[in-house]
Amino acid sequence: MYQSQQKNIPKFFGRRKGRTIRCAKSTLLTDFLPHLRISETTELSHRMFGEPVEKIYLEIGFGNGEHLAEQALRNPKVGFIGAEVFQNGVANLLSLITGIKIKDELPETIKLSSERTDNIRIFDNDIRLLFKRIPDNFLDKVFLLFPDPWPKKRHANRRFVNPENLQELSRCLKKGGILRIATDHKVYKHWTLRQLHACPLFEWTATCGNDWKHEPSDWVQTKYQRKALREGRRAVFLDYKNIK
Repeated sequence: MYQSQQKNIPKFFGRRKGRTIRCAKSTLLTDFLPHLRISETTELSHRMFGEPVEKIYLEIGFGNGEHLAEQALRNPKVGFIGAEVFQNGVANLLSLITGIKIKDELPETIKLSSERTDNIRIFDNDIRLLFKRIPDNFLDKVFLLFPDPWPKKRHANRRFVNPENLQELSRCLKKGGILRIATDHKVYKHWTLRQLHACPLFEWTATCGNDWKHEPSDWVQTKYQRKALREGRRAVFLDYKNIK
C-alpha cells in the first residue's frame, strides 16, 4: 500500500471510502468515533483505555472489524488499537461494538454493547503516521491480516511487509511479542516468507506445516476469509516472535 514521499510523509495507496455510508453508521462516525479515536493529543499508554488492561494488541488494517471486535470481546483485559483508513470499515466496526445496525433507530446516547469493556481505540489513518508515537516495547501482539498483496512486480514497494516497517514493528513489540501475518495470496505469502527470513529481528515460530497452514487456536474468521474459502483460496497463518 505504501511508498515514501517528500518530508517523510508516507503516500497511501488504496481507498479511504467506498459505498455511501448509511445514516446510522454515518452518525456513529461523527458522534461515537471521537470517543475512541487516537488523536494527535492522545498519549499512548496502558491508561488510554476505559478500564485497566494487562496487554496491548495492535491490528493493522482491520477491514470490516470482525476480527478486532471479536478479539476484544474475548479478551476484556487486553487493550486493542485498531488502525484502518477505510471509513466504511471503521463505521462497520463501530456498528459491531455498539450493536447498532443500519436500519436501527439511534438511541439518545450511543454506547458500547453491554457485554463489552471499553478496550478498543481506533486510529483512522495510515499506521505509519502513528509508529513514531508508539513507545518502545509497548505492544504484546500485532495482527496484519490479509493485507493488500499488490501482486504486480512494479507495485512491490507498496507492500506493507518491508524492512522499514518490520524495523518499526520490532521496536514497538516487547521481546517475545508476536507478529501474526495471514494471507491467502501466493505472491504475498512468498514475499512475506522472504522478507521475514532476511530479517534478524523476528523468528518464525512454526515447527511443522500444521503450525502455519491451519488456523491458530484463537483465530476469528472474517467475511473476507469465508469468501476466499468459497473461492478455493486457503490462507496461511504466519506467527513470528520478536527476538531483538
